[in-house]
Amino acid sequence: MSQGKLNALSTTVYTDGACLGNPGPGGWAWAVPDGPYAAGPDPATTNQRMEIKAALEAVLALDGPLEVVSDSTYVVNCFRDRWWEGWLRRGWLNTQKKPVANRDLWEPLIDAVQADPTRVRFRWVKGHSADPYNDLVDRLAVEAARTQQPASGVGPPAVLPAPDAPRGAQAPEGRKLVVGGQRVELDDDARRRLYEIVEAKAALHADLVVLTGLRHGPEMAGADAAVAAGVPFVAVLPYPSPESVWPSASQDRFRALVALAADRIVLQAKSPDTKQQAGAALSRRDAWLARHADEAVLVWDGDDDFTGRLVRSFRDHLGEEDVWVLSATGA
Repeated sequence: MSQGKLNALSTTVYTDGACLGNPGPGGWAWAVPDGPYAAGPDPATTNQRMEIKAALEAVLALDGPLEVVSDSTYVVNCFRDRWWEGWLRRGWLNTQKKPVANRDLWEPLIDAVQADPTRVRFRWVKGHSADPYNDLVDRLAVEAARTQQPASGVGPPAVLPAPDAPRGAQAPEGRKLVVGGQRVELDDDARRRLYEIVEAKAALHADLVVLTGLRHGPEMAGADAAVAAGVPFVAVLPYPSPESVWPSASQDRFRALVALAADRIVLQAKSPDTKQQAGAALSRRDAWLARHADEAVLVWDGDDDFTGRLVRSFRDHLGEEDVWVLSATGA
């Protein structure tokens, strides 16, 4: 890959991937401004696989010099920081001496890019940052994930649903700060730090709004911090009445906070019938939050694998600088 300037006739192509569940049904998309676009589905995949797939499909489909614009640091940093060189040198092992994840997609993409090292370069763009073509490929990828149908054409599609809004679940206006992470009770120091971050963000952004799922631990603490800072918060729920299976004290706390919320977004109309369905709905909620956030504060002890994947997902969408990770005693 060349990090230098491409020639004046280079093509800019935007790429994006989506996954409804992570893992779950997914979709990928690429689009050239005022030019061709394509999208495709995958019945069982992850968000990161779809991000790689989108870039791969674009590089294979388009001729000549390319600038690939992606909101995935996972894709862009692989080439910007030349991760692939270490993978090849170590025989497709990462720095922890473990097999590189998603090699079946990385390998053909790296081969395609390196077939002419001056042809392709990558540029990161922050997701949901008012870039119309980043928004377009987001919507194409989400639509492919939902419908499991391919799409292609020239010029922007005439009709597309709103981004990540299968049931009218529109993200609120303003600077959106997600608070979440590992489900543990925050100690006094972590709670104080969280309050300080929300207050500082409110001073910087008059339109700040906190997004929280209102589950036990940091999500409820995020709502408390918003109230203390005089900032509105929105409850983002995976399905109706998620508190119905919680202990009575937690139910009371949840309902009291919902009453204080500026709004409530419910991403799924029907409550799940099994624990597996509930878990998938929560994963879809986390993916929705990651795709709509401007910033995030996440509690993590550095060891819990599930929360680690959540942190990586937010960092992939937002970049390292817009994801704060807090630790807490017992976390």
